[in-house]
Amino acid sequence: MINDDYDFGSDEQLPQGRDLRKDYRLTARARAWIEFECDEPEGETMRSNGPSGSFECQVRDISAGGFSFVTEHASTPGSILAAQVCLGEGERVFRLIVEVVWCRSADYSYLVGVHLLESDETDYPDWMDAVARALAAP
Repeated sequence: MINDDYDFGSDEQLPQGRDLRKDYRLTARARAWIEFECDEPEGETMRSNGPSGSFECQVRDISAGGFSFVTEHASTPGSILAAQVCLGEGERVFRLIVEVVWCRSADYSYLVGVHLLESDETDYPDWMDAVARALAAP
């Protein structure tokens, strides 16, 4: 991850006219691979109304608690999804579980905001460290 991959904030319109995140966010040039099906710990499978399988998308911004991304697929708020996020070329891929908080139409695509869910089987602690380092970078 290099400093050129990130910038503070974003001037684009936000859902309901305001940002609901408590954490600072960084505008990011990162990639994510989202899976529409995610197994719950109890063995039940959660599924969004979108297509099954996974797809690659462009991350718009990140924070310690979540991120937003642009995709061709709509997602239903409340859906639980598995995500793999790479914060820079040649960088580590973080395996995360996310919950869709909002989804809105944007031209010929959708902008989706997700909140990270803590899980022992993901890279959640390492994600928090990586975002903290990016925020602290000069």
